[in-house]
Amino acid sequence: MPRDSEATKARIFAAATTEFAAHGIAGARVDRIAREASANKQLIYAYFGGKEALFGAVLERALADLAASVPIDGTDLPGYVDRLHAYHDRHPELLRLLLWEALERGEEPIAAEAERTEHYRDKVASVREGQEQGKVTKEFAPEVLTFLLLQFAKWPSVVPQIRRMLLGPDADPAELASALHTAVERLTRP
Repeated sequence: MPRDSEATKARIFAAATTEFAAHGIAGARVDRIAREASANKQLIYAYFGGKEALFGAVLERALADLAASVPIDGTDLPGYVDRLHAYHDRHPELLRLLLWEALERGEEPIAAEAERTEHYRDKVASVREGQEQGKVTKEFAPEVLTFLLLQFAKWPSVVPQIRRMLLGPDADPAELASALHTAVERLTRP
């Protein structure tokens, strides 16, 4: 019976996403990924070249999924932050992957840095377009404003323990989402 390589790769990606989000690059184990994916460990090396390359592929796919699911609209930045915040609530593994990358790579160059930088430049261009149309404040450079908006959307999911301590364990997520929306409206208002 022939192997379905795409199905196997999909299982490997799913298992690797879970493993890397839980353990980081250094702590992840290829044998656990293979076992969880019902795949041969050697296939992982054949398909991806090793654990480091697999992490890079997993993170790039997760970022591509985010970009496709939540495109930026420079004329509706509060709506963009709403959608981005909701996405991260549904996909906390992406932020964990980014945090592991930051913790383990620090300031050193990362895989696909040039491509990722270009993606962020596209976001900045969208914010700049909103500014030029008079729909977004020009008080901040578009690069700075883009960075701030990403933090608004991500931070509550990055540090759930601080969110819980400040807002309480029974805090209504809808109230926080509404507050984020209002804050971004005020921050970006021309």
